[in-house]
Amino acid sequence: MVTTNAYTLDSRYRTHPGEGFDGVVRVTYNGQSASGTLLFDGRAVLTAAHLFEGRPNTATVSFETRSGTSSLTSSKILTHPRYDSQSNHDLALVWLSGSAPAAADRYGLYRDSNEIGQAFTLVGFGKTGTGQTGITSTESSPPIRLKAENQFDADAAALKAELGGGMSWTPVTGTQLVADFDNGISANDALGRLLGLGDFGRGAAEGLVAQGDSGGPAFIGSRIAGVASYITSLNKGAIRPDIDTVLMNSSFGEIGAWQRVSAYQQWIDQNLRANYTDAPARPDQVQKIISEGDSGTSLTYFLVQFNGTRQQPEVTLSVEYTTRDGSATSGSDYIAASGKLNLYPGESHAVIAVEIIGDRLAEPTEFFYLDIFNPVGGAFAPGVVKLTAVRTILDQDGWIG
Repeated sequence: MVTTNAYTLDSRYRTHPGEGFDGVVRVTYNGQSASGTLLFDGRAVLTAAHLFEGRPNTATVSFETRSGTSSLTSSKILTHPRYDSQSNHDLALVWLSGSAPAAADRYGLYRDSNEIGQAFTLVGFGKTGTGQTGITSTESSPPIRLKAENQFDADAAALKAELGGGMSWTPVTGTQLVADFDNGISANDALGRLLGLGDFGRGAAEGLVAQGDSGGPAFIGSRIAGVASYITSLNKGAIRPDIDTVLMNSSFGEIGAWQRVSAYQQWIDQNLRANYTDAPARPDQVQKIISEGDSGTSLTYFLVQFNGTRQQPEVTLSVEYTTRDGSATSGSDYIAASGKLNLYPGESHAVIAVEIIGDRLAEPTEFFYLDIFNPVGGAFAPGVVKLTAVRTILDQDGWIG
């Protein structure tokens, strides 16, 4: 992560366990290092497809949490089927060989399409430096997880429309978001000068991705809105915003691009669902009592069905959901989950996966709830504003009541 300030140990940029970034992970592949984000089911990491281009389809995922450091190997890697040499569809899913540490944060997807103009937090394990100098560090061992801020300024396709042949690749409209690295000086405001989108940045908090940040997240709030893909330095005639002559060194005046997660939510959701083991497809297959287990986490599934008639078959239906404590407590008995579940065209049902935390402590049988609300594209029964399901966690460690 290259930031405005010279001090990479500055508290503005360092992340520490327990601050909400413990699910931003280091992805090691073929002797190289990049970044990724643990998704909401604790089973897969979202990162960039270009990490695995022409390389063995294996990776190691390393976690830094309040519980310490740990690593898991990949069990499966899926790159987007339309990924191309022009950095289009640059996304990959990395499934873990075991459950992620319970202390690692899980993240939902940013599902709205209003990212442009919004500030975001970028996090990753990339090389360091300042906007004035660009990258100055070699990778530390292990790399440091840093954070910075920026703002999504435009769709990358708008740059192509403006620059034409001055830009050698063609982003697919609506799939990439770009942000420039500002220093408060108009001469280095890249997207201000190239597209007329004048903005002088986030001050001392401003940063840009660098080598090693590929695949890392851009968060709007606590949701993943972008996946770091590439940086570039672009000119238009005499307009040359880059502060130096070194291309793609993450200096002031360069531009970063992120894959737009909201454009790929169906691909992500449906591939996660396709890899669940023994997920129910009918109400009679739902297991309402689940054994706790002795370690790691296991999944319990809540089945959501739409039994009505779609008035517009091509429209996605959705509900929001959140877990709620009963006698079971989130963080010790299960991992709290909340977000939006989409039923895409052609789907009549889907599952919400919630992780149960295993341990060897003797405990009574406990339970927790999942609330479903705010249906869009369909409706609950008249007068119903919320649906609630319950799951019972059966402990097998010798509790005597």
